[in-house]
Amino acid sequence: MSRLRSLTALLALAALAACESGSGGAGDSGVAAGSSGMQRRMGTYTTVALTADTTSLTPRERQMIPLLIDAAKAMEPIYWEQAWGSRDSLLAQVTDPAVRRYIDINYGPYDRLDNNVAFVPEIGTRPPGANLYPGDITKEEFEAAVSAGPPARADSLKSLYTLVRRDADRKLYAIPYHVAFKSQNEIASAKLREAAKLADDPGLRRYLELRAEALLSDDYQASDLAWMDMKNNSIDIIIGPIETYEDELFGYKAANEAYVLIKDKAWSQRLSRYAALLPSLQRGIPVEAKYKRESPGTDSDLNAYDAIFYAGQANAGSKTIAINLPNDEEVQLKKGTRRLQLKNVMQAKFDKILIPIANELVAPDQLPMVSFDAFFNNVMFHEVAHGLGIKNTINGKGPVRTALKERASALEEGKADILGLYMIQKLSETGELEDANMQNNYVTFLASLFRSIRFGGASAHGRANIAAFNFLRGEGAFARDSATNTYRVDFPKFQAGMNALAAKILTMQGDGDYAGVVAFMEKYGTIGADLQRDLDRLTARSIPVDVVFEQGMSVLR
Repeated sequence: MSRLRSLTALLALAALAACESGSGGAGDSGVAAGSSGMQRRMGTYTTVALTADTTSLTPRERQMIPLLIDAAKAMEPIYWEQAWGSRDSLLAQVTDPAVRRYIDINYGPYDRLDNNVAFVPEIGTRPPGANLYPGDITKEEFEAAVSAGPPARADSLKSLYTLVRRDADRKLYAIPYHVAFKSQNEIASAKLREAAKLADDPGLRRYLELRAEALLSDDYQASDLAWMDMKNNSIDIIIGPIETYEDELFGYKAANEAYVLIKDKAWSQRLSRYAALLPSLQRGIPVEAKYKRESPGTDSDLNAYDAIFYAGQANAGSKTIAINLPNDEEVQLKKGTRRLQLKNVMQAKFDKILIPIANELVAPDQLPMVSFDAFFNNVMFHEVAHGLGIKNTINGKGPVRTALKERASALEEGKADILGLYMIQKLSETGELEDANMQNNYVTFLASLFRSIRFGGASAHGRANIAAFNFLRGEGAFARDSATNTYRVDFPKFQAGMNALAAKILTMQGDGDYAGVVAFMEKYGTIGADLQRDLDRLTARSIPVDVVFEQGMSVLR
């Protein structure tokens, strides 16, 4: 299922080790593809060991961990096929160790932190549909195929869980994931079943058994519901085709990933009381009533975890520090969602990335307002905010996700960012979040915008934060001081801008306004010259953009 590569590209790959000055394309960062350029690219990451204290786990739980990690590893070759094609065929053409390592970090030859620019000379432009569709497909061809066939064929082509390919007559057809990736799914399924036998918690055992079945059928709803019902587990695994970020053609196709996690029960208990507040928070969001008529499920919960293994899409490029799942709209409306704060990864990014960025770009008098508590709350309520707003358009266009197509992911991330901040404001006002200091949250939010913008336009999170930065700046929420080359928050204007941005995004989602989202991103989704100069300063100071992991059983205590 790999895309065919030209002889020119393969020869370029074979010669790459000898390249001292690259001629490959460069994105906004202007990083070359040669040896010095590769050193700079590698410098955008800092290494973090995914350690966690397992002494609180039972002996049977500790026996489960290597089984769950093995299940997660089975997602790796699946994601490689979805993102690029054959990993082994690509790496066989490269001898330079740094290039091979960077290919592994990016799951292909495109730099995920540099707008998916090819860092391998002559490799060509990344197809927007990755390897989920034929590389030369057009939107018009796909939509014509969907319109021409019976409903069942249209559904299979648009399914979250199919690859789209061409037959001998160049007609499009769909291959279910459980067929295309049968052998790896069978490996993962067997490991999950083996782990389920060791699970003392009945909720965890049932989830693992149902997830094992789902990998072999592509029917994930029952296991999603079981995951939501699971409350007392000490360990967890999120596994399967989940997020649609890889599909920049339509946003229809989910890609495979996995996280293996250990719950921090003390921190989770602190967070649990916010779940009951979701319905009242939904009623108060700053938008017309018709855009908040849905009621979130009341079984939503918040938990803190230490991550011990990332695989597949979760491990590609920028690494998430919090999770909000399931994505199934029916499950969300029935059960809500679960928000998982990955506190060991969050702390590492705060220490190694956010604080150095703030030292460079935040006004000196506001620098003390950048705090880990504010960062944690901003991230936590970002995930809560995914469950709020509206999941289905108000005008019959269907789910927001399908109405907005490939534009849905970035807009949803933007909604979660700004609406999460709004929720902290409201909870602080009512005394439900006693430790919140909104000035700290606003300044920390601004510092984190810089952090996420550096993920680039190829990332849904990066696109969302570029647009938020430009919109809020236009509202006067903050201003750049040319004397110090730093940014200062205007607190009253920040709050007003926050409300305006939340209302704008929620309205576009509820209307399923695809054209409106395109226009919004065209207006706000570009990095301006002065912002780019400030981002370049961060690079010049060798401040990393993101993290790569040392992970697995060898690094666990």
